[in-house]
Amino acid sequence: QVQLVESGGGLVQAGGSLRLSCEASGSILSIDVMGWYRQAPGKQRELVAVINSGGSLKYADFVKGRFTISRDNAKNTVYLQMNSLKPEDTAVYYCNEAPWNLYGRHPTDYWGQGTQVTVSS
Repeated sequence: QVQLVESGGGLVQAGGSLRLSCEASGSILSIDVMGWYRQAPGKQRELVAVINSGGSLKYADFVKGRFTISRDNAKNTVYLQMNSLKPEDTAVYYCNEAPWNLYGRHPTDYWGQGTQVTVSS
């Protein structure tokens, strides 16, 4: 049973950058697809980016060209490099197992605390 801890969020001005980290207490090798999700107040959670065990990547249209997901299985860590941040990126960001289909079903049994990203205008 893997526990996930997100970190790296903060307050940044529009156009700035942040790098989020997702550290697992156990091995993530058993998880084929890991993803970063985000949820803004009053809005549904959305899947931002996914990476599979082979390093294949997929991004939601609204972050393409700006965000980069990466995965270091040896460190049991998934990263999200966020560049050219926009106010609409403001949300709590979570990592978790993910479907390869960005609009597939989200996990229901476990979520960490997430990390807050706030982008000011």
